[in-house]
Amino acid sequence: MDSPRFPRPVLRSRLYEQVADQISTWIAENGLLPGDRLPPERELAQRLGVSRATLSQALVALEVIGVVVVRHGDGTVLTERARTGAVIEAIRAHADRLPEIIEARDALESKLAALAAIRRTDADLAAIRAALEEMERDIEAGGRGVDADEQFHGAITAAARSELLTQMMAAIHDLIRETRLESLSQPGRPRESLAGHRRVADAIAAGDPAAAAAAMHEHVMLVSDVALLREQP
Repeated sequence: MDSPRFPRPVLRSRLYEQVADQISTWIAENGLLPGDRLPPERELAQRLGVSRATLSQALVALEVIGVVVVRHGDGTVLTERARTGAVIEAIRAHADRLPEIIEARDALESKLAALAAIRRTDADLAAIRAALEEMERDIEAGGRGVDADEQFHGAITAAARSELLTQMMAAIHDLIRETRLESLSQPGRPRESLAGHRRVADAIAAGDPAAAAAAMHEHVMLVSDVALLREQP
């Protein structure tokens, strides 16, 4: 007779996960609606009795799973009604699927960059440069450059002129946005990402598909270093 299977060990919640869950519960209990703002981070951290760093990590987690959006100069804004009882599970699901998202990004975007180097037009190059300029402006103003980052990769996808690859990118768009939010929320990462974007853009402008693919691979590997929501408890 087989030995009975024991339940899996109980996983201890990380502090930022507990804080994210508390914030979600507070949102629901107070009937906040999409578009409502959370209190300023300093005040929220004091109310919860945690450090600003832990609070920031919790807000990133909530942004990754789509509960809030953190806007520079506008605070933390609710995007949908708080999840009930599933915040921690949603955060961990994001971490679990991260390796596959990175693998898919590397395969697709490296090829797209190579094709863009071959097929790009002057208009494509202008769109790529415009995205770089917008990302730099946002970072200089204290933002993370999230929207311009997405614009940059979208311009490269358009320049590659591959309908099937474009469809595949669209299929994982939301998953890619999760990694983008987490990566660009790490200290110093927006400027590192911008530098990587410039290397990709230069290779595409030079019409060098091998260099473009290599630069994109290096950039995606940088993005893959997103340990922000994977710290040990």
